[in-house]
Amino acid sequence: MAVFDDPAFDAHEQVMFCDDPRSGLRAIVAIHNTSRGAALGGCRMWAYDDSDAALTDVLRLSRGMTYKSALANLPFGGGKAVVIGDPARDKSPALFRTLGRFVDSLGGRYTVAEDVGVGLDDVETMATETRHVAGVRAGGSGDPSPATAYGVFVGIKAAVKHRIGGEPIQRDRLDGVSVAIQGVGHVGFELARQLAGAGAEVHVADIHGDRVERTVQELGARPVTGDFMSAEVDVLAPCALGGVIDDASLPRIRAKVVAGAANNQLAEARHGPALRDRGILYAPDYVINAGGIINISYEGPDYEQSRAFSHVALIHDTLLAIFQRADRDGQASSDAADRLAEERFTHPNPDPAKAA
Repeated sequence: MAVFDDPAFDAHEQVMFCDDPRSGLRAIVAIHNTSRGAALGGCRMWAYDDSDAALTDVLRLSRGMTYKSALANLPFGGGKAVVIGDPARDKSPALFRTLGRFVDSLGGRYTVAEDVGVGLDDVETMATETRHVAGVRAGGSGDPSPATAYGVFVGIKAAVKHRIGGEPIQRDRLDGVSVAIQGVGHVGFELARQLAGAGAEVHVADIHGDRVERTVQELGARPVTGDFMSAEVDVLAPCALGGVIDDASLPRIRAKVVAGAANNQLAEARHGPALRDRGILYAPDYVINAGGIINISYEGPDYEQSRAFSHVALIHDTLLAIFQRADRDGQASSDAADRLAEERFTHPNPDPAKAA
């Protein structure tokens, strides 16, 4: 598929390909929009079916980063990288050093961080070749997963408050609220811990059985039996890969709320209004999962986690504002979020105090 013909192209500023046979690196870097600042976004490594699938994924992910930064009121543009390969088999220091040099060649237009299949050690390997990295241990904020999980946690509170309500929610608790999490890796497990601590009934699913067992044993969660999308819970929290809400899965959803950490949960934009038509409240993924990039934005010698997490907490108010706008205008929450983000492209105002 040609780049310009991909339905996800959406006027990207720059799309770059790196093929290095010596290290085995096959990567794509996409920069979507830099009207608010240089692009920042993670690097994903995945065994894509083909290069077309990798291209579509990086285009959708980088666009999401543009919208994510705008709605978090951060001075960044949207960018993303994908590496084609199996992270369990194809990783090597040489591969990530090569990618680091490739990122460095972009002269600061794109800063790379971790994502699915790419961990902190991999990013620090890239940092030996470029200073355009984020989320490293030395001089950085470290693993962004706890911040991402916290943002999803406060976002679920906002969605439950808006869609379900009830006295426990007003007391900042989730007693009696059932949440099913799909994917209990770094983010999903931490989210499960926070939800359990707030009194929620937590159900979990993961393709890795040991992760489910750990969450059951340590947090008292319940394993999801059968189809995750049709779980009889109040909230579905997709925290693995995207595209889980499509024509096949949408009619099976019984939850009142969909709110999770995964990027690009809607297979197509039309599935946002389709959720609304069924009375299901959707927390737009690039709003609720912005905690990691917010945390990274506070990196530096004066980094204080409390300041960063105070900004992450604003995700709650931003989502409430989006839900109220959607109700007022009679549109899906995904469309309301898009419109608000696009307004911020035109009138940038990176002030965390005005994030809502």
